[in-house]
Amino acid sequence: MSFRKPPLSARLMRATWRGLPPKRYDVGWEPGLAVPGGDGSPLLTDHYFPRAEGDFPTLLVRSPYGRGLPWSPMYGLLFAEQGFHVVLQSCRGTGGSVGTFHLWRNEAADGLATVAWLREQSWFDGTLGTVGPSYLGYVQWALAQDPPPELKAMVVQVGLHDPYALFHAGGGALRLENALVVGLGMSHQHRGMAAFARGALRLRCRLRAVTMAAPLRGAYASALGGEVPWLEEVLAHPDTEDPYWGGAFLAPPEQHRVPTGLITGWHDALADQTFEQYARLRRAGCETALLVGPWTHTSALQQGWPEVFTESLTWLRAHMCAEPTGLRPTAVRVHMGGGHTGGGHMGGSHRGRGHIDGDHMWRDLTDWPPTTEPTSWYPTKDGHLSRQPPTDSAPLTTFRHDPADPTPAVGGTLLSPGAGPRDNRALEARTDVVTFTAPPLTEPLGILGPVAARLTVSTDTGHADVFTRLCDVHPDGRSVNVCDGLGTVDASPGAATRLTVPMSATAHRFAPGHRVRWQISAGAHPRYARNPGTGEPPADATTFVPVRLTLHADSALTLPDSANSRPQVAD
Repeated sequence: MSFRKPPLSARLMRATWRGLPPKRYDVGWEPGLAVPGGDGSPLLTDHYFPRAEGDFPTLLVRSPYGRGLPWSPMYGLLFAEQGFHVVLQSCRGTGGSVGTFHLWRNEAADGLATVAWLREQSWFDGTLGTVGPSYLGYVQWALAQDPPPELKAMVVQVGLHDPYALFHAGGGALRLENALVVGLGMSHQHRGMAAFARGALRLRCRLRAVTMAAPLRGAYASALGGEVPWLEEVLAHPDTEDPYWGGAFLAPPEQHRVPTGLITGWHDALADQTFEQYARLRRAGCETALLVGPWTHTSALQQGWPEVFTESLTWLRAHMCAEPTGLRPTAVRVHMGGGHTGGGHMGGSHRGRGHIDGDHMWRDLTDWPPTTEPTSWYPTKDGHLSRQPPTDSAPLTTFRHDPADPTPAVGGTLLSPGAGPRDNRALEARTDVVTFTAPPLTEPLGILGPVAARLTVSTDTGHADVFTRLCDVHPDGRSVNVCDGLGTVDASPGAATRLTVPMSATAHRFAPGHRVRWQISAGAHPRYARNPGTGEPPADATTFVPVRLTLHADSALTLPDSANSRPQVAD
C-alpha cells in the first residue's frame, strides 16, 4: 500500500494534546480517494491506517465539515495511532464531494454505498465501527437504520437524531441561534478554517440585524454569504407534522443491536437528544453506555477531549478488538456540578469513580435517569421560593416583554461560544425577568435527573413564550444557570393556561450557604426567535407587539432530589 505521512497541520495539532493514551503505531495516509456514493457520484475520502503488518478494524467517519482540521487529527490520526483503519469522508456536496448537500436525505444511501466500497478493499477485515460528533452522529444513525452486518460498534458524541428538534422547540418556537450556527458550519467549514473564520466574523458583525429582521426568512443570507436552500426549507416548515420532515427523524430503531456508546455534556445543545437515544437503546435491549460531562457542544471536543477520546476508544476496543478490560462496571457516568464553587467548570479529564476533587465529581450509575423523589418548590408573592404549597391559583406577579428589546440569552445550551454556566445577575436585573429565591441552604442539596416547571400563566394577547431556568445563587450573589427550558402559550387573551415545560436534566450539588433560584422570562434572544405576540410563526412575522405575562400562584418548579430527602434551609 502506497502512503504519505499525515498532513503537517494534523501532526502539529496532535502534538498539542495532553492526557491521551500513548500511541501504538505510526500512521500512513491516502488522501483524496473517490468513493462512489448512493447515486454513483464520487465522495472524496481520506484513508488513515497503522503502518504495521496485520489486520486492523475500520472506523467510518462521514462529515459535512471537511476532512482537514480538526477532523484529520482528532479522528484520522488519533484513532489510526491506536490500531484502526480510519475512512474519513466528505458528505455529498461538501469538501469536494460531488452533488448537492441536504441536511438528511442522502446519508443512509451514501453510507451503505461506502460500506459496499469497503468490502472491496484488501485491507478491510470485515469489522466496522463508526464514531463522530454532532452531524457526524446523525450519519451514524442513518447507517444504523439498516445496519450492514459488518457494523460492530458505534460511538455518538454530542450527536443528533432529530433535525426538527435541532431547529424548533415545542409549540413552534424557532431555535434561531442554532439555525444560524449550523448554517454557518455547513456553508463554510468544509472549505477550510480560513473560510470558516471569515464566515464566523461576518455572522458576528451582522447578528443583531439578522436576528431582529422582520420577517426572519431570507434575512440570514447577508450573514451567511448567500442563500442556503436547506436552511430556507427548515425555516419554512415549523410544524413537526409537516410532510417535509418525513424521514428526518432517525432515532435508534426498536431492533437496534449494535453496541452504542453515547457522550454528551450538561450544556450541550443536543443533550436532550442524547438522553432520548439512551432511553430508546435501553428499551431495545441494546448494550449501551452514557457519559455526561461538564461540557458544552464544543467544549466536549476541546477541554473535554481527553475524556471523550478515551471513553470512545475504550468502547470501540471492547467491541471491535475484544479488549473489554477498560469498560467501567456501570452503564452511566455523569459529572456532578456545583460543590463548593458552583459548577462553573467547563472541561478537563477526571477518570475516578464517584470521587470529589474541589468542584469536580463523577458519579457512576446503573441507569439514567436514576430513581429519585421529585420535590416541588413554589413561588411566593414576595419573591421567595418555598416548599409550602399555595392555597389558591391567584395571580402572583406580572411583567412586560417587549420584542423591540427582547430578553437576551445568557449562557445555557447554545452552539455558540457563549454556552455554558454564566453569571445571570445582569439578566435578572431587567424588568422583564422575575426570580424566586429560596433561603440559604444549611445542608447540601443534590439533584440528579430531569427538571421541569409546571406553570399557570395568562397573557393579554394570548401568545407568548415562557423561558424558565434553574440557578445556583452563590453567597457572593452570583446567580449561575444550571438548566432551563422554553414553552409556548397559545390561548385566548387573558385566559389562564397550564403548561409543563421540560428543563432538560442535570446532576448538580447546591452547597451549604447557596440558594436555589427559579428564573422566569418571556424569551432568550437570539437563542430563540422573538415571539411576535400575535400567533404568527416566528420566521414569517412582520408585526411584533409587547405582551404582559401573568404568573399564577399554583406554578411550581420540580426538582429530582437525589438524596430522597427534604433540603435544609436557614430560617
